Amino acid sequence: MTSVTKANFANKSEFEQLLADNKLVVADYTATWCGPCRVVAPLIDKLASEYSDRATVVKIDIDENPEAAKKHGIRSIPAVLVFKDGEVAESFFGSQPYETYSNAVETQLKL
Repeated sequence: MTSVTKANFANKSEFEQLLADNKLVVADYTATWCGPCRVVAPLIDKLASEYSDRATVVKIDIDENPEAAKKHGIRSIPAVLVFKDGEVAESFFGSQPYETYSNAVETQLKL
């Protein structure tokens, strides 16, 4: 059986460190009570698995880390932000198809 990499949850300090240490970070802002977030969650896990060697993919629970959501202007979830060199390069709100997320990562990897 092959192991599957899943996106781990990160708190504010872990996330800030990831942004400082990694060239490409994908953050899924989510909450346990959010129905559309549950639809996006397996897509984010797939992204983490597929790009584990080229990008860092994390989930941020907005209930546990409201300041992280506020800092990046998150007003609705699910929200997926793609950070390149610590800056927001792309952002997606609401449930999107997997290809939307993977295409965004591919685009940023090529830049």
